[in-house]
Amino acid sequence: MDEQVITGTTAAEIAASVRALHERGALRRGDALPPVRELASLLQVNRNTAVAAYRLLAQAGVVVARGRAGTVIAGVEAVAQEGFAADSVLRDIGTGNPDPARIPDLSAALAHAVGRPVLYGEPVIDPALHARALSWVREDLPEHDLRITVTNGAVDAVERLLAQALLRDDAVALEDPCFLASIHTVRHGGYRAMPVPVDAEGMTVDGLRAALDAGVRAIISTPRAQNPTGATLSPARAAELRALLAGHPYVLVIEDDHFSMLSQRPYETLIGPGHRRFALVRSVSKFLGPDMCLAVAATDQETAERLAFRLSPGTTWVSHILQRLVLAQLSDESVLAEIAAAGRHYAARNASFAERLTERGLPTEAGDGLNLWIDLPVEARLVAERLMRRGWLARTGDEFGLGERRAPSHQLRLTVHDLTEEEAGRLLDDLADVAGQRSAR
Repeated sequence: MDEQVITGTTAAEIAASVRALHERGALRRGDALPPVRELASLLQVNRNTAVAAYRLLAQAGVVVARGRAGTVIAGVEAVAQEGFAADSVLRDIGTGNPDPARIPDLSAALAHAVGRPVLYGEPVIDPALHARALSWVREDLPEHDLRITVTNGAVDAVERLLAQALLRDDAVALEDPCFLASIHTVRHGGYRAMPVPVDAEGMTVDGLRAALDAGVRAIISTPRAQNPTGATLSPARAAELRALLAGHPYVLVIEDDHFSMLSQRPYETLIGPGHRRFALVRSVSKFLGPDMCLAVAATDQETAERLAFRLSPGTTWVSHILQRLVLAQLSDESVLAEIAAAGRHYAARNASFAERLTERGLPTEAGDGLNLWIDLPVEARLVAERLMRRGWLARTGDEFGLGERRAPSHQLRLTVHDLTEEEAGRLLDDLADVAGQRSAR
């Protein structure tokens, strides 16, 4: 491109010039912009002015900085999503979906969901649901004065929690590897994702310390059934992390306890008794179904007030019909028994598959959650390609990683709890074959 077409003497003018060129099509996705020093020389401005211009463009999502590869025009990129892959004839074993047969039937609850219409100005949370939600979280955070907010699912809650606390380009600590929705929420909000490694006991202490030292203003953590690894915070690790966070009481801690009622592990928390900004988010989608877009956020007083302010420009409540429907389900002992049975079912199916995979030479331990995280002796991409030739569609760990310079993943995330016995046996044999680890049996 001809660098001379960029004009301006201030950071704002230079940024506006680049944006105008992009909007007219003179600059397209992937086009490289001049290095900072070169741009400063061409426009006869201070180097810091050029740096500031590129920062404004990055914050607006117009450009992407790629280190030594330079600064390039950004584009709308396809991103991995949870759920079934579109237009695939392969058997999808990477969906992350619950088993529809394990989702309680809504028929009996529907009668409790209808009633007097709700009008503007009325309480935004159904009083009975508020009481049920408070009892759901209070036993896990007994030392805090909790406030309840109801949102349209966990992703909606996290997005609003970040928006009420952060500015564009603020840093957010994310687990690495990470839940896809958290990656997308942080990127779309214009925040900087700061990766914190995860091991079998949750976020690592050294990783979180490094993120705090780098100035993160928020942390998103999964206390159990971490997606994709299945890791759960151990009591010892949780205590270490709380001790570390004691020196940072105003960093917003968001705990996404998405698997709550299905989990086979006890809840541990990063939120210490003196922490000032926090949210424990629990959604119902994993056990009442993905279409039940409702979550409760238990927060400190100020965060609750800021959340209410974020909601105030539009509709301030989640549908009361949906609230009553969820309440009816969570008040039905037979439904609660179904949920508990579903949690045991997922754990048993994953444990059985992991044991059989270990017997075939691929040592695997089942964590908590809907999925299995499998370590491979070769690159996951190669295994996934070989599985495709045998009719399987798997997800590699590369989809869940943060950062642009990662080594190729050696992990697969598989959803196997809904396989038939014939399918499970065939997949086990195929995995052992394509990974080069089939043992004599």
